[in-house]
Amino acid sequence: MIESASLTVTGMKCGGCENIVTAKLKGMDGVKSAVASSKDKAVKVEFDATKTSLKVIVQAITETGYTVFDDN
Repeated sequence: MIESASLTVTGMKCGGCENIVTAKLKGMDGVKSAVASSKDKAVKVEFDATKTSLKVIVQAITETGYTVFDDN
C-alpha cells in the first residue's frame, strides 16, 4: 500500500542539505519518491507501507542531522 506524507524539517539551509535528505530516503527500501525543500522546510515522501513506516523515515531524516515535525 503506497502512502504519502508531508513532513516539516528544520535545519536544511541549501540544496546540499536537500540532496543529503533526498539521497538518504531514496536509498531506503520501500521509499518510492522523496522531495526535500529547504525553502519550504519540507520533505514530501511516498512509500510502500508494507516495506517501511513513517517512523523509520522520520528516524532516517533525524539521523542526517535535521529536526522533523510530523504534519500528518
